[in-house]
Amino acid sequence: MATSAMLAEPLPGDDAAIQDFLEVLEKHRQDCEEMRKYDEAELARTRIEQLRAHEDNRRREELRSQQLAERLGVEEAHMKELQEFNEIWDKKVADFEDHAANLKSTLGQRHKQERAQYVQELRERTQPRTPKWSRELLNLRKIQDTLAKQKKYAEAAKTKAQADAIEAKETEAWRVKRDGKIATLEEQFASKQEMEMGGLLKRISSGREEQKQARKTELERLLQRYHNVKTQLESQQTIIRIRAEKYPVMPESGWDGLGRVQFPVPQTDSCRWPAAAWRRSTAPVEK
Repeated sequence: MATSAMLAEPLPGDDAAIQDFLEVLEKHRQDCEEMRKYDEAELARTRIEQLRAHEDNRRREELRSQQLAERLGVEEAHMKELQEFNEIWDKKVADFEDHAANLKSTLGQRHKQERAQYVQELRERTQPRTPKWSRELLNLRKIQDTLAKQKKYAEAAKTKAQADAIEAKETEAWRVKRDGKIATLEEQFASKQEMEMGGLLKRISSGREEQKQARKTELERLLQRYHNVKTQLESQQTIIRIRAEKYPVMPESGWDGLGRVQFPVPQTDSCRWPAAAWRRSTAPVEK
């Protein structure tokens, strides 16, 4: 006779024990059928169907929960990877912009110093550094000096005033011409500096665009990798669900090894079980 331990109803979720219990029930049904105990055979058959239906529903729910957890795990991993990706690239962008700003500031300061030094050198070296007096002015100065030596001070003063006017005019002409020459040279120097700054800004812009494209490319790879993993997982889960529907009883290897399971049938001497075990086996399944 089967022992009470063998006939005791297993706990939900104990797949091996449930399979063993179903095997015992099936053997009991067959024994009762052979012994023409049809009422007991019907009870055994009903209980087998109840247990199988209950287990099928429980396992479907377990499978659904398991697959949902797997999908959520993929989503969480993807969100974490995406967050880390954005943090890394945001730092790269910030570092790039800081470096670019430092380069522009350094070059601007150097240009300012170089320009001030260059202008100073221009004012010191640009020719002519002093006015070149006209012959008329030089003659008037000679006449002025001669008249003063002759003590003709009134005429000397008149000549001096005439010479001073010409000197002021020639001095202004010299200053305007020299300042214009300095301004032209300074403008040419500034133009070279602007070209240098423009080259730097162009390189910065090019580097910024390259960085932007690199970020876009890497993001596309990340999203494609996520899409591939998600698609593969969904495909695998679909296969497992189809197999679970086709083979409701889960094998020992789990859902990934779904297939038809052959249960060993234990031998019993009688179709009659202890009353307590029978009541446990035929009790309605709690929904």
